[in-house]
Amino acid sequence: MEFQRPMKHFLNAARLLALDLASTLVFLVLFLLTHNTALAVGLGIAFGVAQIGIQLLRGKRIDAMEWLSLFLVVAAGSATLLTHDPRFVLFKPSIIYAIVGVVMLKPGWLNRYLPEIAQTVVPDVAVIVGYAWAGLMFVSAAVNAFVALTCEITTWAIVMPIYGIVSKIVVFLGGFAAMRFTARRRIRAMPEAQREAVLALEGAPATAAR
Repeated sequence: MEFQRPMKHFLNAARLLALDLASTLVFLVLFLLTHNTALAVGLGIAFGVAQIGIQLLRGKRIDAMEWLSLFLVVAAGSATLLTHDPRFVLFKPSIIYAIVGVVMLKPGWLNRYLPEIAQTVVPDVAVIVGYAWAGLMFVSAAVNAFVALTCEITTWAIVMPIYGIVSKIVVFLGGFAAMRFTARRRIRAMPEAQREAVLALEGAPATAAR
């Protein structure tokens, strides 16, 4: 299996998740710089609305997750303004993570992002890896909620980005290694004719699995 193709899909998924959480990051940066809750919340909400507005002007389809993200920006921002507690905004990623985790519980969701040879040889392993991703999302939701509710904003700003990047890289590399190792072992065990047919899916030479 090629590394570039799953990595490309991983980076694309990470980009979409980052866009969903971008308004939270805008709020955080502004709050840390100005310590002005109203300004940070107002511009965070404006950023979320602008994201949707730009896509509408470009005629792009707005996914349900993006509408939900905008709703959460407004709801969390309003709660923050009413209570003067910025942790409401920081709690938003936990809701996003939990929803993504529920979506990832669908068996086989990862298969569509894999090269054809992986879909053919290790679809069962991909299901397990998909569950691992769902588990990471639920754990991330819990970790974010704990840090947001018990720690200072500056601590959240340091801990969560590091945790988010490291945890996703670990799961991605672990899942890729598990699928690649299993695929190579299964391909080597195939009859020669079947092995050549499978390797032909990626244009790989027959020696690739030896």
